[in-house]
Amino acid sequence: METVRRSVILLMSIAALMLVSCERAPKGDEAKIAEKEEAVVPTGQAFVVDTARSYVKFTGHGVGKNHPGTFKLNYGAVAVDKDSLSGGTFVINIKSMQMEQKGADITTKLKPHLLSGDFFDAEKFGTAAFEITNVVPYKPKDAERSLVEGANFYISGNLTLKGVTKNVSFPAHVDLDGHSLKAKSNFDIDRRQWQMNYGNDKTLGDKFISETVNIELYLEARREEGNT
Repeated sequence: METVRRSVILLMSIAALMLVSCERAPKGDEAKIAEKEEAVVPTGQAFVVDTARSYVKFTGHGVGKNHPGTFKLNYGAVAVDKDSLSGGTFVINIKSMQMEQKGADITTKLKPHLLSGDFFDAEKFGTAAFEITNVVPYKPKDAERSLVEGANFYISGNLTLKGVTKNVSFPAHVDLDGHSLKAKSNFDIDRRQWQMNYGNDKTLGDKFISETVNIELYLEARREEGNT
């Protein structure tokens, strides 16, 4: 009997640990946020982003809960010069939002709320944009090493969201060859920089929503036809 009781306790403990793990906020590199900067003039070969295979993933989180979702891109283009990025422009379709979690509350309550004026205000601002302003090789000190495996570039760009433009800098892993490009990054931003302040009050208790939002970017692009 004692053996059964211990087994039940062990299983309950494992289940509790798994639940806590599932609801733990994802961790990304800490992005640096500054005022808008002048965009670079792209040089070299143009690569067009495959919008069907590329995406922007976001995860907002509160007390004991995460809410991941994705946006599609309307358009993206990257310039490559001498095995390095020299510029790029991307248009994100805010209205394309898809939530990873399923259920009536997600579909009828959470998603419409995120698209409302409290957050993305999709009716007024149907798209967001990111324009590269600087790219340098990523050479971190050990204490600053990126969470992105193989990060090799440090990218800065103007992110325009809800009519507000801020410059965001983060590490990224970019895989280049003569015909294709793949890139990924994972970083955290403070949503209040883009006038998203809803729920960011710790006196709300379990209704508190963190100001930190995790962003994962994944891009695939191919050299524009006609370029040599």
